[in-house]
Amino acid sequence: MDRRRFDMDGNPRTPESTQDQARPAEAAASQQAQAEGAAPEGAADAERQRLEAELEATRRRVDELARAYQAVNKDREEFKQRLTRERERMMDVERGNVAVSLLEAIDELDRCLTMSGQEASSSLGQGVKMIRDGLLSKVQSLGIERLQLVGQPFDPNTAEASDMEITPQPEEDQRVVAEVRAGYRMKDRIIRPARVKVAKYVPPAQA
Repeated sequence: MDRRRFDMDGNPRTPESTQDQARPAEAAASQQAQAEGAAPEGAADAERQRLEAELEATRRRVDELARAYQAVNKDREEFKQRLTRERERMMDVERGNVAVSLLEAIDELDRCLTMSGQEASSSLGQGVKMIRDGLLSKVQSLGIERLQLVGQPFDPNTAEASDMEITPQPEEDQRVVAEVRAGYRMKDRIIRPARVKVAKYVPPAQA
């Protein structure tokens, strides 16, 4: 009893029936092969999507770290600049303190020259003037300059009014007419304000 030639009831098989039985088996084998071929492709797509997502996340993390590094580097540079400015400011303060002591000595020498009245003819006066000029040069080498206020409008930020002079000229009102003590400035900072005489306008009495 060859089952390839006879069916279950013992009837002989025809070529058509044999082919009909073979077709479902072939279809099943084809579907299985397609399923086996589709499974690797689907797994590859999922793996590729997972890798792309990881790559994108890594790129975002790298960007965040780069921005954080730039911010830290910027803060460090700003901190260095603040330290430099503070150090320069402290050095200017110390130079100013030293200069004030020299300025007081210069004031004393100026008073000696004014009181003696022999600056041009006396050898002693010439010697005092040389010392005074030498000290003034040292002060100027520190970046200190003397204020020129005579004839300028009075500014309380640069000078102190120690005396007043009456003037009948209205355009001279509140102008510096004389300097009692010189003032000095280092860069943008007044290290010693001047003492000046200020004009005050008073209209003349009516006849």
